[in-house]
Amino acid sequence: MADTATTASAAAAASAANASTDAPPFQLGKPRFQQTSFYGRFRHFLDIIDPRTLFVTERRLREAVQLLEDYKHGTLRPGVTNEQLWSAQKIKQAILHPDTNEKIFMPFRMSGYIPFGTPIVVGLLLPNQTLASTVFWQWLNQSHNACVNYANRNATKPSPASKFIQGYLGAVISAVSIAVGLNVLVQKANKFTPATRLLVQRFVPFPAVGQLSCRRAPGCSSPCKASCAWQPLAWPCRWPSASFPRCQRSKRPS
Repeated sequence: MADTATTASAAAAASAANASTDAPPFQLGKPRFQQTSFYGRFRHFLDIIDPRTLFVTERRLREAVQLLEDYKHGTLRPGVTNEQLWSAQKIKQAILHPDTNEKIFMPFRMSGYIPFGTPIVVGLLLPNQTLASTVFWQWLNQSHNACVNYANRNATKPSPASKFIQGYLGAVISAVSIAVGLNVLVQKANKFTPATRLLVQRFVPFPAVGQLSCRRAPGCSSPCKASCAWQPLAWPCRWPSASFPRCQRSKRPS
């Protein structure tokens, strides 16, 4: 009788703790926020790119993984809240690759895309760039994208390294060619005033980077399309991790 009362008391305490938060009931491997609305998807993507997960310690990561393992095997200790479970899943998905279970190098995590990608974007938009600086920033941007894509690849369906290298070289050559070509055209446009020429040059990096994303996006099916548009070289794409089904593509888009 005493054991039964203790178990019931612990269950009631856990239920009260879960009810005291605004977190929805935890579902292993599922998104925390409803994906049927724009706001839910927006909050989901904010969770994925949250840079705070970059500062998670090794100890906290192990605790998060163990908490999810306990939940999976039904050995979760009493008093664990839905909020704690969602937080543990967020940490695990942000740091560990779901297929290999290995840590993703920090600059190539989705949560590191903004802090590590922002300096590159600033470099792309620097005024009065020389040919060398234009080539360098476009190369660095595509190299960073390629590394992010490879680190977050679908490891259950590995692609030959030659395809990845081919895609990387194609992306770099295309981006550099467009950026350099547009800069030359702007410089030769005699009808532009110096102020207009400078303004137009500031927008040159956008078509150079954007055309690669637009070329890849049609190959993805919703709801992963918007995600793959951020990763023009991802093939097959895995992102966002364990939250949406991976893109199922029977053949490469033309």
